[in-house]
Amino acid sequence: MLPNRRTAAAIGAVALAGALLSAGPAQADASKPSPASSAKSAPKGDGAKAICKHLPKTEARISAALTRLNGDATVPGSIARLQQRVAEAKSAGHAEIDTYLNDRLTFRKSLLPTLTKRQEDLKAVSTWCAAQGSK
Repeated sequence: MLPNRRTAAAIGAVALAGALLSAGPAQADASKPSPASSAKSAPKGDGAKAICKHLPKTEARISAALTRLNGDATVPGSIARLQQRVAEAKSAGHAEIDTYLNDRLTFRKSLLPTLTKRQEDLKAVSTWCAAQGSK
């Protein structure tokens, strides 16, 4: 004979309560990190080896981003293209679109000095990696 809905619901509730009660102590212990687990997650250095390993790819990515940002109005993602879109939105009278695109333009312009500084920093890192024999 099949159990009715009330019996099935009661069995389900008892099973759920049992699962929650059995998981309770394990969860309480998991909230306190053990000394061994926290020691495994602590860094064991400054990551210089990995930075030197990934240096060529990082340099290429930053260079590509700067090339894209400094491109003319035909380059997707360039500042000039976004400036053109802002001007078109303004001339069409789309104030909300103009505001949105202008905020994106402000952010995109702020990327230039950041990426330029990173590119300069990576030149120094490249020199250091070459001196260490890591490159």
